[in-house]
Amino acid sequence: MTYISAEKIPQQAFDWYDDYAHGDIDRRTFLSRLGTLSVTGLTLGTMTRALTPNYALAEQVSFNDKDIIASYEQFDSPKGHGTGQGYLVVPSNLSRKTPCVLVVHENRGLNPYIKDVARRLAKQGFIAFAPDALFPLGGYPGNDDEGKVMQRSMDRTKVEQDFIAAASYLKNHQSGNSKLGVVGFCFGGYISNMLAAAAPELIDAAVPFYGTPAEAELIKQVKSPILLQFAENDKRVNATWPDYEATLKANKVTYQAYFYPNTQHGFHNDSTSRYNPQAAELAWDRTIKFFKQHIA
Repeated sequence: MTYISAEKIPQQAFDWYDDYAHGDIDRRTFLSRLGTLSVTGLTLGTMTRALTPNYALAEQVSFNDKDIIASYEQFDSPKGHGTGQGYLVVPSNLSRKTPCVLVVHENRGLNPYIKDVARRLAKQGFIAFAPDALFPLGGYPGNDDEGKVMQRSMDRTKVEQDFIAAASYLKNHQSGNSKLGVVGFCFGGYISNMLAAAAPELIDAAVPFYGTPAEAELIKQVKSPILLQFAENDKRVNATWPDYEATLKANKVTYQAYFYPNTQHGFHNDSTSRYNPQAAELAWDRTIKFFKQHIA
């Protein structure tokens, strides 16, 4: 894989991309702001390509890897959009009841990076299921910009209900051991926090990557252990942590929180220059160990 070193890109560029990715500014404004930066050796086009995903870079586990079996499965979501669909990946050598992990995408649908995360979990011996919030609209459209617009147009309450339904579907998988973990990134980090609070009877362990917490009243319902992964340069998300931590402490929830130095929001996503290989590997190693401790 080839990346432009994050150190070559000004922090302002990462901040503006975060604003763009979360819908606070449009693409024209994002590109206009990038155009004001003067960085030796980096053109506007080079910076734009570095900050936006290139999913050809991201595959770590092939969809036809002999150790896994991947398929698309549907589930009922009566309080959401009626029917949901996700990417199910199971170890090919299942010989016992196996722990399950729900994988929750960012705010743009089930893109190739998240599907690869599901395959990585299956390679580690978990049954992984990655729902696509965009399924009611036809599914992930093949590019993040369109996916982001589609997801923003949806009823958030129904989307949340779809993920609760997906968690119930996976919790009751015929090959599962009745233990369920959830891992999510950005919007998926929020959904991981939300599920731990809104459906504590379903979630046995949660790992939100740079995700905001659930509503204040819901947080009080969290019971399962949580491993929280934060980027150092992520003011929007990090500002929510002190109050969240205070509630977890007050309710005696078992938690661990890590802040990874010199990282950006999205540091685990290996399709852009926000990716930090060392931090991503450490955070993922901690994630796997956490799930093996709490749901295996």
